[in-house]
Formats: sequence, structure tokens, C-alpha cells
Amino acid sequence: MSSFSTLGVPARLSTVLAELGITEPTPIQAATLPDSLAGRDVLGRGRTGSGKTYAFLLPLVARLAGGRPARGKAPRALILAPTRELVGQIEAALIPLAKAEGLTTRTIFGGVGQTPQVNALRNGVDILVACPGRLEDLIQQGHCTLSDVEITILDEADHMADLGFLPAVRRLLDKTPTNGQRMLFSATLDGAIDVLVKKFLHNAVTHQADSAQSPVSTMSHHVLHVQREHRVSILVDLTSAPGRTVVFTRTKHGAKALAKQLNKNGVPAVDLHGNLSQNARTRNMEAFHSGKATALVATDIAARGIHVDDVALVVHADPPVEHKAYLHRSGRTARAGNDGTVVTLMTDEQVRDVRQLTKAAGISPTTTKIIGADHPVLVQLAPGKRIRSGAIIIDDTPARPERPAGAGGGQRRRRSGGGGGAKPAGQGGQRSGGQQGPRSGAPKQGAPKQGAPRQGGQQSGGRRTSAPVASTRGGSGGSGGSHSAASFSSNRRGR
Repeated sequence: MSSFSTLGVPARLSTVLAELGITEPTPIQAATLPDSLAGRDVLGRGRTGSGKTYAFLLPLVARLAGGRPARGKAPRALILAPTRELVGQIEAALIPLAKAEGLTTRTIFGGVGQTPQVNALRNGVDILVACPGRLEDLIQQGHCTLSDVEITILDEADHMADLGFLPAVRRLLDKTPTNGQRMLFSATLDGAIDVLVKKFLHNAVTHQADSAQSPVSTMSHHVLHVQREHRVSILVDLTSAPGRTVVFTRTKHGAKALAKQLNKNGVPAVDLHGNLSQNARTRNMEAFHSGKATALVATDIAARGIHVDDVALVVHADPPVEHKAYLHRSGRTARAGNDGTVVTLMTDEQVRDVRQLTKAAGISPTTTKIIGADHPVLVQLAPGKRIRSGAIIIDDTPARPERPAGAGGGQRRRRSGGGGGAKPAGQGGQRSGGQQGPRSGAPKQGAPKQGAPRQGGQQSGGRRTSAPVASTRGGSGGSGGSHSAASFSSNRRGR
């Protein structure tokens, strides 16, 4: 069995890992570290939860250590990620390593004011962790240059492609020196990723530590064939069991409605989707991390990069459209060798789609037809006494455009992608509306639509809430299962 030190990781960084309880490399780390520490371009594939983050952070910090200090506005290394949540997760893992080697870090993403980001860049940053849209915005304003970047990393490259960020990624990579080291990590390596590899990676070493489609061995997959009117009561029962649960819906409206319905039925829940402001998203995630909320109701924005320890159950309230989304959603459980359960709710009209989905994902789920929330299989899937502790106050503040600091001309400036709705500070009256490109997991502009749910297959539910209040199984869950609930799914794509 290899260790971090035998793979070439410096002793100081190995010590940091040991203090965090990380002593043995995962397969993707063991495969890539010798080449990445040697400065080679690396193309790494590993499923979600396989340890890709440390696979690129360790060589990044090790190779920058002891180098020249960063110039103002000119970072020495760049990590690109598709969503603000993933940027935050990467930074959390990076900070202890960077601190051990005296390196500075900064996150860049939209949905928040840019002034602190601009000030940090002006003072000099060694490692920049950024979403593409806001970074392009700052470069266009003259606040940042990538001319000094020695190492560039793309994390969740396939998700970048899915969200339409590849044009922005290509423009950013074009601004980095061609002789720098580049590493690309992804759960899948398809045609869109191959275009990036051929253009920007040189003599890259490819490591595929596991199959992109192989589900984690400790993860059990189940399909519950249910009647539409019973879905909410079943979800209330599953989410009121002990432990953390992540529930996925297809639309932003569905996530918000279901989280409220869970809270109404005594299950402490928060939501995560693109209509929330950055502060709301941060607070909701903190509530879930801390255990104040025991259920997280999310769109696919949370399917990648969000790591919460001890998620025992993942529920697809709306089956995803394609198998890659199923695998990434399901990867929120059974992480780091832990057991986990994945449940997909399927109505009569979804039978064919779910069969095709699971076949494409390479899994053979156990299918059970149930009526109502009193079926014994629910206790098998989510064991333990049902606890309805009461609703918590959920911060679902909608994302709003930020007004630029200063005054002056009314010139409109083109927005360059994932700026997340943030208008640049200090730009004399400029507005960053105008043309919209893909956003780095950023919320949609304006407040979410209110009122009656859309017709045509959209279903609603509720949210989880905290404040434990013991309750027996079955009773209160039924009230949420009526037709009064908005539906979760919709033909409209809303992440």
C-alpha cells in the first residue's frame, strides 16, 4: 500500500493530511500524483467522491512552495470550477495546505460584490479558485491577468461542458502561458472534453482510476413505483428518518416548494438552487452541514462538488433526464467508503424513462411498488424512529443584481458569463446586464415566480425543517401528499 510520502508528497503536506485524518491515498491520487508532482500535464478521471480534489491540490501547492511571490493582479496558479459551491469546497480543502507553505488564496465568483475580490488581486494572490464568468469579467475590467499562471487546473470539466462554459474556459486558457502545467479532472471524458485536451494539454498522461459508470460498491439502488398523489407523504417519511438526506428535484420551483412542504410536515429542510442569493445558499448549506436542517432539497446545482459527511440517503424525487446526472446526484452518498442508499421515485408515466436511465447508468435497482407512506420497505431504506422536529426558517432570498459603486455614464457593459448577477464595483454607472452567457452556478436574475404551480407535470413538495419533535411514522406525512402540493418536475429546465 502506497503512502503520500512514497508518492512524493512533501513531508509538510503529508503532516497536514495526517492531522486531517487522511493517511492513505485514494486510487485516483495514487495514480496521478507521481506525474503531477513531476510537472507533467495530467488528465484524470474518477467518479465523484473519489478524492480528485487532493489529487490536484497536493501537486499544486508542492510545486508553488518556495517560489517567487505573486505580483499584484497576476496569480501564479488558477483552478477553474463550474459552481460557487464547488469553488468554496475546493478552497476549504486548499487553505490548510496553502497555509503550511505560506501561500495565499482567493475565490472568485459572481453573486457577491467584487470589491473584496479586486482588492485581494491587487495585493497579489498565489492561487486563484474561480468560476469562469466572474473571472472573465474582472480580466476585462483590468483587475486580473493570467500571464504569470504556472499551473492551471480544470475541475469537473464535464460539468463545465454540460453548463455551456467551454467557450469561456477556452478563452481563459488562451490567456495562460503555453509552457505552464495543466491538469484536467473529470468524472467522464467525452468528446467535449477531448477538444480541450487536444488544444491545451501537452503530452498529457491519462489516468482513469475507475469506470465513469460504475456505481460505488457500498451504494444500494432502489426504485419506488408510487402513485403521484402519494409522493410527498413518502418523501416526508423518508426524510424524517435519522441522518442526513439529499433530495433532488428537476426545477428550482420544485426544490423551493418541496422544501416548504417538508418543513410544513415537521421535517427540517433547506433548499439549494439557482434562484437563491449567494448569502442564502451559504446559510442554507451551513444549516445542512451543522445538522440544523436534516434534509437538503436541491436541483442539479448540488449534484457535483458538494461534500457533506454522512449523507445516508439520496432521493431522486424527480428522476434525472440522463444517466450522468443520476450518477453524480447519487454520489452525494456512499463517499469515502461509507455505505449509502439511493432511492428514485417513479410514477406510472415514468416507468419507461427510469428503466432506460438505470440501464444507461449500469445499475440494476431493486424496484418496489408501494401505496402510501406505511409500506415496510420505507423503514428498510431509511431505518430508525421518525422524528418531526418542526419547521426551520429557511433563507430563500432571491438573487438580485448588485448596483455598481460610483456614478457616471449610463454605458451598458456586456456580461461575460458566470458573473452570477453581480455588477462590477467602481465602474461609474455601468450596468452588467445586457448579453447573458452561461453562469458559474449563479442564480437567475430577479425574484422567483410566485403563485400557483405550472401545470403539466410539475409536482411540488416541501422542505425539511429542524427542531426535533418526535412523531410516529405515517400520520402527518399524509397531509402533504395531496393534490394541493405543487409538482416537482417540469418540462422547463431550471437549475
